[in-house]
Amino acid sequence: MKTITLSLLVAAGILSAGAAQADEALAKSKNCLACHAIDKKLVGPAYKEIAKKYAGQKDAEAMLSEKVIKGGKGVWGQIPMPPNASVTPAESTQLVKWILSMK
Repeated sequence: MKTITLSLLVAAGILSAGAAQADEALAKSKNCLACHAIDKKLVGPAYKEIAKKYAGQKDAEAMLSEKVIKGGKGVWGQIPMPPNASVTPAESTQLVKWILSMK
């Protein structure tokens, strides 16, 4: 029984690591990493800072998903985030879930 449980835990870890890599690949393909990094500010805030700021907020996922597509300004400083018309709503939600999962 312990072997089965351990195997399931290892498989879950591999799958979640694969999903994280897939979401990072999506961020790269949509050019998000030109302005954002995971753990440091570039032009825009670090993804870990975004996750920290919006942790526990019920509407954060929907609000940020919309912002990814439409752009925004004023929350993190004077430089606006441009709209990303090439990002679909499903991709935006996937990216935001990945960002909000960072600790």
